[in-house]
Amino acid sequence: MESRQHNATKEPEIELFVKAGLDGENIGNCPFCQRLFMVLWLKGVKFNVTTVDMTRKPEELKDLAPGTNPPFLLFNKELKTDFIKIEEFLEQTLGPPTYPHLSPKYKESFDVGSDIFAKFSAYIKNPRKEANINFEKALLREFQRLDVYLNTPLPEEIDQDSVEDITISKRKFLDGDHLTLADCNLLPKLHIIKIAAKKYRDFEIPADMTGVWRYLNNAYACDEFSHTCPADEEIEHTYASVARKMT
Repeated sequence: MESRQHNATKEPEIELFVKAGLDGENIGNCPFCQRLFMVLWLKGVKFNVTTVDMTRKPEELKDLAPGTNPPFLLFNKELKTDFIKIEEFLEQTLGPPTYPHLSPKYKESFDVGSDIFAKFSAYIKNPRKEANINFEKALLREFQRLDVYLNTPLPEEIDQDSVEDITISKRKFLDGDHLTLADCNLLPKLHIIKIAAKKYRDFEIPADMTGVWRYLNNAYACDEFSHTCPADEEIEHTYASVARKMT
């Protein structure tokens, strides 16, 4: 009996370092930090979060992760720095039966929003009024693509034996009814777009994009997302210098 107890897997010791906000303490605006915060929370593992004030990087961090910006991770005292590699490592290391897998079933769930942030960045950085309409159209096209994907039923939603055809998906998230790595990647970016584009370009995600709004409303109802979002002011401050006045 004793040896079985001995072999029981010990909870790993995990500390996530994320960018601090304007006050040096709360969570700052960093979609990659939020992405890993969400992954760890969804895994259901115990972990600590430390915010790093980038204006006064404390001495111990210089020793711990020299030249590294958050997010980074200490896993059983071992430093992990590249956020994509950290995500892959967590998915491999924290698996069933103790922890859920978070990889999406469908590749398209990852691909569908992959250009949205780049289109938003171009849109918000553009200072020329006459060019604005084309940048906005490019961003709207990406939202449209996302909306179509979210409204198109996934194969498992279509019951072959059912009389009624499901024409509009009812799923909550990109890949089904559970948050996956695809959502951890896209949702922090959508939140930034929603706040910054409204503030600096008076852009709102069109109300008729029912798939996108269903998705966002479901996401904001999840603590793993809503409680890891930076405050609106953090996002507005980040983009204050980026969003040039239009001329």
